[in-house]
Amino acid sequence: MNKQGPFQNPFGSSHHCFQSGEKKPIEIYMFVDPLNPECWALEPITKKLQIEYGRYFSIKHVLSGRLNTLNLGKKSNYQTKADLWEKTASRFGMSCDGNLWLENPISSPYLTSIAIKAAELQGRKFGIRFLRKIQEVLFLEKQNVSNFDVLIECAKSIQLDVEEFVNDIHSDMASKAFQCDLKIMNEMEVHEIPTLVFFNENIEEEGIKITGHYSYEIYVQILEEMLQYKPVPAAPPSLESFLNYFKLVADKEIAVVYDMTLSEVNREMKKLQLKQVVEQVPAKYGVFWRAIDVPECK
Repeated sequence: MNKQGPFQNPFGSSHHCFQSGEKKPIEIYMFVDPLNPECWALEPITKKLQIEYGRYFSIKHVLSGRLNTLNLGKKSNYQTKADLWEKTASRFGMSCDGNLWLENPISSPYLTSIAIKAAELQGRKFGIRFLRKIQEVLFLEKQNVSNFDVLIECAKSIQLDVEEFVNDIHSDMASKAFQCDLKIMNEMEVHEIPTLVFFNENIEEEGIKITGHYSYEIYVQILEEMLQYKPVPAAPPSLESFLNYFKLVADKEIAVVYDMTLSEVNREMKKLQLKQVVEQVPAKYGVFWRAIDVPECK
């Protein structure tokens, strides 16, 4: 964790790469790689942070794209990647199946990144949903998310305008948006993924950069330091509302958000399963739960 100096605070920046939505006291730049299992493993923490303190900050997702990642190189590297995935899943509890690299390896990571930027052109929320969908089909279903047909299915599943999405993938706009992310990554001197950089409204003040994984309390402490007061956490929604909003979540995500043990999560989810509002989705590590869409009575 360190202070961030070289890049101008976005609250006072006219940087063309920065697009601000609703103004909140804190802006977080979240540097992610859709193929990186450690970014996937950070999902429980970011969910809890957004639910409890989301009214104090907004997040800008920035895609990383170092050439050694975008050009995966020799097949001899696949076993190393598979082992890394297995270790990460075992360590953090967010399932990812390393066998993907041995059975159905990613062929063009660059296309995956461009597709995420194309989805984002339809709105920030669509970009976030598309990134999450990419991670789900990659880590849980072992699908090659650089395959064009897989990307189209992901777009359909989150209700993107598919025709516009396809056009944007082949446009200069998505490519330029991705290049913009790479420029921000370079300017902020981000060398590891995942990395979060926190800025507040004081444009003279340096940001705080935090790389890797920390306990939830550390992220809350950073918010307190940036805000210069103790923020009040919001209560989480009901489990049913949580499921209905996110659609598919890991037992690990529920455990972190609701401060429950995995056995407590299993007990509560079994109750919802009996009510037929969720279904269990087995994974290599842990369990995922999917909300069941119940048709409305006429």
